[in-house]
Amino acid sequence: MFRYLCIAVILFYLPLDAKIYKIPPNLLKNMTTNGSYKPHCPTKHNDLRVVEVVYLNFADQTKTGKLIVNKLIAKKTAKIFDKLYKIKYQIKLIKPIYIFKANDYNSIAANNTSAYNCRKISNTNKWSNHAYGMAIDINPLQNPYISRSGQITHKASKPFIDRTTKVKNYKAMIQKNSYIVKLFKTHGFKWGGDWRTIKDYQHFEYKK
Repeated sequence: MFRYLCIAVILFYLPLDAKIYKIPPNLLKNMTTNGSYKPHCPTKHNDLRVVEVVYLNFADQTKTGKLIVNKLIAKKTAKIFDKLYKIKYQIKLIKPIYIFKANDYNSIAANNTSAYNCRKISNTNKWSNHAYGMAIDINPLQNPYISRSGQITHKASKPFIDRTTKVKNYKAMIQKNSYIVKLFKTHGFKWGGDWRTIKDYQHFEYKK
C-alpha cells in the first residue's frame, strides 16, 4: 500500500507532459552556429538542459516548445509550465533563441518565450542571468522591459505600458497579483516586475 502511495505522490508532483534531457550534439551545433552558445560562456553546455513543455497558444491550440535552462532549475521549469498549461495561461510562442540568431529584439518581435542566451546585460560587461540559464522571459510584447525613462524595446508593447489596460491578449499580461507570479516565487524565482527603478514584466530569474 505504501509503495502505491509513493508512486501516486511522484506522479502528482512530476509534470507528465514535460521532457528533460541534455543538450544533444545537433542542438549544440545550432546554438553555436547561431550565436546563443559560445566556448567562453559562464555556463557550459553540460550544465544546461532542454525542457520540452506543452503550452496553450493565443489561438487556444496545444503546442510543444523547448526551453533551454540550467540543470539546477530544469525540474522547477517543467513543473511551472505544466501548471501554466493546466490553468490555460496562453503563451504566444516557445522556441530556443538560437532560432532568432540569438537576437533578443527578433525574439521579442515574435513574442517568443525563451530562457538561455549567452549574452551580457545591455550596455554593461556583466553576464545576464540568461547566460547562466537561470532566467526565463514570458510573452515579452505583453510584458515589456521598461527603462527608467519609460522606453520600451518594441513599439508593439506600447499598449501594455499601462498595466491596467485591457487590450487584446491582455490575459497574457503578468500582473503583480497574477497566479503566474505567485507560482514562480513559490519555486524560488524573482520577478522583474518587482524591480524599483526599471520594470521587466516578462522576466523571472532564479538565484541560488
